[in-house]
Amino acid sequence: MVFICSLGNELIWNFLSMDQIHAIYNGNFDNLEDIKVSPLSRAYTFSDSVYEVIPFFNNEVIAFNRHIERLQYSCRSMNIDANIDQSSKEILQLISLSKIKDGYVYYQISRGVDPIRSHMYSSKLHAETFGYVTSHKFEEQTLKVALCEDIRWQRCDIKSTSLLGNVLSMNEAKDQACDEVIMYKENKITEGGASNVFFIKNNRIFTPSLSSNILPGITRELLISEAAKHEVKIMEQDCSLDDLVKAESVWLTSSTKGLAPVSEIVNQNSNLDVSHPLFKKCQNIFKDAYFKE
Repeated sequence: MVFICSLGNELIWNFLSMDQIHAIYNGNFDNLEDIKVSPLSRAYTFSDSVYEVIPFFNNEVIAFNRHIERLQYSCRSMNIDANIDQSSKEILQLISLSKIKDGYVYYQISRGVDPIRSHMYSSKLHAETFGYVTSHKFEEQTLKVALCEDIRWQRCDIKSTSLLGNVLSMNEAKDQACDEVIMYKENKITEGGASNVFFIKNNRIFTPSLSSNILPGITRELLISEAAKHEVKIMEQDCSLDDLVKAESVWLTSSTKGLAPVSEIVNQNSNLDVSHPLFKKCQNIFKDAYFKE
């Protein structure tokens, strides 16, 4: 199996045999390469599934309960009957089995496997679960991004595997040598392709307020909370593209990116400071809280 990690304009290829990756499918632990999934899984035919990415650093799981609560919210929002307590145990077991110090668990729950493909699902389906654990280097990175219209469905607050809109936009941006995108709908900023957006204007920090068009990012939540403890206020409100033009600093947040400053927005005039003192203060606050060696 080949994993590709994009840092700036460089592509770093990490070759990792699937037989080295601990995974689980419907409660059975195995090597990733030995797991087989039915083509009639609703995750495959309809993206009728939800997921979480749970990071851990120095053998400590970051915000585990928050990730589990969001997984439960996603399942409830899609009326998927899942055993969240069992899923929680499986995630922790994957980490324990792997012996990995720094990494993340990808964990997915689908509605189940159909006897034959059908838009209308049977009430007798049993939830299908799948997860794996892999190592990850939580390194500081600087991003080059593109602005794009938000073409996704209207329930982005659900962490669904229906990510085609994100995939199309992010690969279009990749053709412009970009690492990520910042999406907008009707001139309002929503979020990144796989991240939340923060920016500094007039020496104040802003982030778009949550809505059905924005995933409530765990790192977003943790940063706002930790910053408040250090008397750094982050304003949550509607943010426009004009705000980005005037921004002194922009950064994206996610479980695997941490706080990643934006060096350039390729299709917008901008003069961004990746070392803005207020950004560096937030970065240090977050690092001290969750990534201290």
